[in-house]
Amino acid sequence: MSKYNIIKESEVTDEKLFHNRRKIIKSSIAFSFFTLSNLLFAKTEDLTFKKDLQYSTNEQTNTIKQITSYNNFYELGVGKRDPMLNANKLQTDNWKLSIEGEVENSFVIDVDDLLKKFELEERIYRLRCVEAWSMVIPWIGFELNKIIKLSKPTSKAKYVAFESILDRENLPGQKREILNWPYREGLRIDEAMNPLAIISVGLYGRVLPNQNGSPIRLVVPWKYGFKSIKSIVKIKLVEKQPVCTWNQQTPNEYGFYSNVNPYVSHPRWSQTRERRIGEFRKRDTKMFNGYSKFVSHMYDGMDLKKNF
Repeated sequence: MSKYNIIKESEVTDEKLFHNRRKIIKSSIAFSFFTLSNLLFAKTEDLTFKKDLQYSTNEQTNTIKQITSYNNFYELGVGKRDPMLNANKLQTDNWKLSIEGEVENSFVIDVDDLLKKFELEERIYRLRCVEAWSMVIPWIGFELNKIIKLSKPTSKAKYVAFESILDRENLPGQKREILNWPYREGLRIDEAMNPLAIISVGLYGRVLPNQNGSPIRLVVPWKYGFKSIKSIVKIKLVEKQPVCTWNQQTPNEYGFYSNVNPYVSHPRWSQTRERRIGEFRKRDTKMFNGYSKFVSHMYDGMDLKKNF
């Protein structure tokens, strides 16, 4: 393995603005909104990883500025810039992840200790959102199936449920009943075991920024972006299909599976075209977001319009 320092100096905030990987110095300078919007709140710690070529796309990646300043993370606000502006509200020190449910080996582990168990890889994945925009991001992490195997699932484990942080005191979005907090998501067990599904802890060679779901998040690149739950605190293996936040909130718009599918329109817009952030022209949406050869076999015989 080797270490990559691949962020351009012009694309990140000066490291003198940070105490360490977890805490951001609060500046006393009265920044204008334009200046503040250019603060990326990037973590300063480099990650050691190897590049993955089997699953990575060869498409041009988005810039670190685009990736960290245009986000959906309702815990930090509903606007696309809000997660960046409120990033310091997310407290990530001593983060614990619990693994439980239909398993032989339940455990709670500190995220820093978890990272010592698995070799990190960089995978360049597309992330496609239902609002018909997308990004190409160099995620750093490890396969979700490694955690699942560590827990030794029982025969009753048919699904994997995920739960995000609940911190109404500090997270501005959770002070309002925008959603039924905490945020929840789920996958079928075979989807969770697919090597394309990863747990991400970083991007662009650095520790994951708060606005992108620090310190640990899911990335499921063949599904719409809201399935890739951020700031995870619990993974639970269960027998029945778990509750998922957006599916519960608006079931006619957001299905449990939410595979990227150009043939299934959102009730309020078509999904046949998408716009890559930073580009003007739209492009055709690909089935399973372009990852069909890795995942289509899991849905053989299924009606993907009914099971959307």
